[in-house]
Amino acid sequence: MDKDNPDFGSEKAATLMALREVSRIHDGGAIAALRNIDLEIKAGDCVAIVGASGSGKSSLVNLMCGIDYPSTGSVHWKGQKVRRQAEWARLRRTSIGIVFQEFNLIPTLTAVENVELALFGRGLSSSRRLARASILLDRVGLEPRMHSRVTTLSGGERQRVAIARALANEPTLLLADEPTGSLDSANATLVAELLFKLRENPKMTIVLVTHNEALAARCPRLLRIKDGSIAADVDNTRAASLIAGGSTA
Repeated sequence: MDKDNPDFGSEKAATLMALREVSRIHDGGAIAALRNIDLEIKAGDCVAIVGASGSGKSSLVNLMCGIDYPSTGSVHWKGQKVRRQAEWARLRRTSIGIVFQEFNLIPTLTAVENVELALFGRGLSSSRRLARASILLDRVGLEPRMHSRVTTLSGGERQRVAIARALANEPTLLLADEPTGSLDSANATLVAELLFKLRENPKMTIVLVTHNEALAARCPRLLRIKDGSIAADVDNTRAASLIAGGSTA
């Protein structure tokens, strides 16, 4: 088994990512952002992580993509511990896509150039990068604006660019941290529909961090975070199915 390959392990493994007794401590122990988290994310899961501001939601997702590191405990990808920064970098390049609340786009570049950036280092020609980025922007309804600088786009359009960028390398895990938090209601609805449409791909695993209870209710699994700990891990399948079917029951 090639442990330097970010996708080492069985493609059919039941658990895609696991956190084992993970804590994140700041200021020499004065602040515990996360406390003894044990969590498994299954391949194909659609999980909502909810909690009050400061509960540890963003800290948790940052550990799940290697932006931050545990003070204690370990994070595992397909059964193998991720130890090095280089391993996380490869995972973000090939297997993990991230959508941030504040978009994190490069303002001097166009929409298509922002998406193309995610494809560098993949050995693709410039024409193939452009073609791939164009297809993704068309998928999120932004083909007419793909050559516009992102500073000229609305908040909803920028978030759609961010989603296209996150999907550039066909990730198996998509982490979305408050993806509708900065948007008005109309754009928030549009972005939410784009995200849930991704569930049509059976290989896609989605972890959605949100304070929006209505958005969380659409996910078949619901995690509640309180004071840095998992307060509840709920099978929300029935409620999500009713919402998807248009039922008000």
